[in-house]
Amino acid sequence: MTDDVTNIVSEIGPKVRRLRKEAGLSLAQLAEISRVSAAAIHKIEQSGMTPTITTLLKVAGALGRPISFFVDEEEVSSDPTAYTPSAEQRLILTSHTGIDLAGISGPYGRFLLAGARATVVAGASSGDALLEHPGEELVYVLDGQLEFEVNGRTFLLKAGDALHFRTVQPHAWRNPSKRDSVALWMALRPQ
Repeated sequence: MTDDVTNIVSEIGPKVRRLRKEAGLSLAQLAEISRVSAAAIHKIEQSGMTPTITTLLKVAGALGRPISFFVDEEEVSSDPTAYTPSAEQRLILTSHTGIDLAGISGPYGRFLLAGARATVVAGASSGDALLEHPGEELVYVLDGQLEFEVNGRTFLLKAGDALHFRTVQPHAWRNPSKRDSVALWMALRPQ
């Protein structure tokens, strides 16, 4: 491995541990949310194991961060302005299938708000388990429909509708229609 790759990999564990502590989660709680064993998370945090991409996707999702947060090099620039032309929107990896996210916000090292243009395939969902993680989400549907369950309440969003909620509440999403839906999906990451 090159020195750059070694440095990036060596930072994954400390980042996971820091975010877990900031969220007030025990190893067992993060294991339950992410569906990754507590032993594996402990090994990752101690840099005794390099996670597979699947494991990192699960842990990142449970901590409310995109996988790029764990593997991107820190930005040297502290410029508080980021311009993202449509041709340069980066793919954001997620553990959920049936959703494509094109990043519209700046680098994670400088900003607390992350945004994406989300295309959600007909019938796709966040899965059987309810999600809970630190932060907030704001979803504005551009085309189609999205259904959200937040803290036991169900919301059916159509084009022009928006939903803003704190993500520490149990929540889930799905596309109940027979066609793809498109939304602007914003997430506020806790410091």
